[in-house]
Amino acid sequence: MGILYIVPTPVGNLEDITLRALRVLKEADVILAEDTRTTGVLLKHYDIHNHLMSHHKFNEHGTSAQVVERLKAGQTVALVSDAGTPGISDPGFFLVRETVAAGIEVQCLPGATAFVPALVDSALPDDRFCFEGFLPQKKGRQTRLMALADETRTMVFYESPHRLVKTLQQLAEVLGEDRRACVVREISKVHEESVRGTLNALTDHFTEQPPRGEIVIVVSGCDEKTKEKV
Repeated sequence: MGILYIVPTPVGNLEDITLRALRVLKEADVILAEDTRTTGVLLKHYDIHNHLMSHHKFNEHGTSAQVVERLKAGQTVALVSDAGTPGISDPGFFLVRETVAAGIEVQCLPGATAFVPALVDSALPDDRFCFEGFLPQKKGRQTRLMALADETRTMVFYESPHRLVKTLQQLAEVLGEDRRACVVREISKVHEESVRGTLNALTDHFTEQPPRGEIVIVVSGCDEKTKEKV
């Protein structure tokens, strides 16, 4: 049988990819890409010309069965997302589950993931944290936020630029305007920026200066003493 490799790709700078990842991509019989155009840019940069196959959240339930058959036939398959590690707020989980269920080996390579540098750069406690990814856009959003009101660990969220201010406002309403936080955008790119402050100050900042690019929000946890008083 073949092997399914989960291959992290750069979240910004194209140099943020490991030598092992490049070797796997060059040797793979097929590369599964969230967006073949985006992955094509990376592969062209490193002169990799392997067969690309589309695999994203809208077709993964249909294509996974085909991929498992390829693996059973002995092919080596590499899964990539547009940026970062597949499975982390990107397609990946379903295929990994199906591959493991079929008794086929899965290897996830270490590599780029946006929330790790954002968490460390935030200057907030990073010994214990919880990764929340994207909050629900509508149904269940308030419930999720309320469930985090007493969370003592540092919290990490992904967000799009056009929803950032609204999310900061909602976090401030539930967690408190004075809760410390950090907004990191364009990680590993030319215009990378980290803005630190209270949720209220960050809301004001990004209301006046609308953000661009991919965004990670890092929020400090609830203070244990404050939690005890409540």
